[in-house]
Amino acid sequence: MGNIRLAREEDAQEILNIYRPYIEDTAVSFETEVPTIVEIRRRIRCSLDNYCWLVWEEGGQIRGYAYASKHRERAAYRWAVDVSIYIDGHWHGKGVGKALYSSLFAILRLQGYFNLYACICLPHPKSVGIHEYFGFKKNAHFHQVGYKLGQWWDIGWWEMFLSDKSIVPGEPLSISKLDQNEVQRILAKPVT
Repeated sequence: MGNIRLAREEDAQEILNIYRPYIEDTAVSFETEVPTIVEIRRRIRCSLDNYCWLVWEEGGQIRGYAYASKHRERAAYRWAVDVSIYIDGHWHGKGVGKALYSSLFAILRLQGYFNLYACICLPHPKSVGIHEYFGFKKNAHFHQVGYKLGQWWDIGWWEMFLSDKSIVPGEPLSISKLDQNEVQRILAKPVT
């Protein structure tokens, strides 16, 4: 059985190994050039304090990762994050995605985030399926918005609300300000 932990900069190569086929062979990611290891390290480093980036390890290797990132620049959006998940192709359907998202969403709730958004290239039934499994609802559809691999692709936006909107939100907490015992409890929780 694998384990989930916070990503580190030194995970960049394994993360890139998982991400590369999504860039080169699919329209799942609208990136068209494979980023460098330096760029992946930068992405991890820049997001880790305010947002969560998790990896699933099995047999000493990373088999999948999920992360949150800033939704928009304006200050009033600070309780909203975008979420993404990428799983090694050989590990689809084995519960890795559900485990990663369960932990990610629990930590984001603990941090004080309220709104989660996922942008999905369509058609992509696996991605739609996992997001709707967790309660995401489709809220937008953009037709033929991206051109990749010789054709135009649609995207959809899905949203999910983590917390009760009747309360006045406090400032979202950085990962470093969370109770680290609580974070470890979330990461160690078995998937149901």
